[in-house]
Amino acid sequence: MNIIEVDQQNVAERGFFCMMSKRKSEGYRRKLKWLSARFAEGMKIKMLDLSEGGRGFIEYIPGEHAWRPVEAKGYLFIHCLWIVGKSRGKGYGKLLLNECVEDAKKMGMKGVAMVNSERPWLVEKLFLEKHGFELVDQATPSFGLMVKRFGKARPPAFTDNWDAKLKRCGRGLTIFRSDQCPYIDDAVKIIVNVAEQLEINSRVVNLQECRSVREASPSPYGIFNVVYNGSLLSYHYLTKKEFLKRMDRIKK
Repeated sequence: MNIIEVDQQNVAERGFFCMMSKRKSEGYRRKLKWLSARFAEGMKIKMLDLSEGGRGFIEYIPGEHAWRPVEAKGYLFIHCLWIVGKSRGKGYGKLLLNECVEDAKKMGMKGVAMVNSERPWLVEKLFLEKHGFELVDQATPSFGLMVKRFGKARPPAFTDNWDAKLKRCGRGLTIFRSDQCPYIDDAVKIIVNVAEQLEINSRVVNLQECRSVREASPSPYGIFNVVYNGSLLSYHYLTKKEFLKRMDRIKK
């Protein structure tokens, strides 16, 4: 399977895998703009060749620029690793992961790190363990920080203080968002619209730099969090039906 590297020169033509059929959408445009600064920071995106039937990609960046609440300087940090449809089960995930590992070695990095979860939107622990990653930190309700170290360097860690960050949100609904994922734009609109229907006060916190993700985000996912009355409601996309169900459970 041919692997295509996406950079500042070809991203407008190649896209970045997600939402490529909706290039006029707000989420796609925001991600494209976000990438301009990230490429300058050393971000890499590598995609399976669509012309060969490949459907998947990996996105990673030097740890000091990671859009997750982590201290990971000296490591390459994976934001996303996604294989979809008929491309699954063919070893393409390993192929893309190895691209990141080899780049980290060439750059003289300490290793590679990634947030995992058994819940949606993140890679499962077992997959990373099969490829030499170890669990070095954990956070509720289901997050782990997985690392593949090349030596005995000090591992990265979560920034922690989750309870304090949640408490600062106060009463009502608080939505943390960034442009790292193009699907977040639609996710925010759904929640804000439903909150209005339920007559719940809501506010949106735009995370515009990686430092704000480390300092403010109330979960290790970092770039998208939904908080209600000081409790984490979700870190991933919710449909209108799913959001209503969660709110109904809370009210009971």
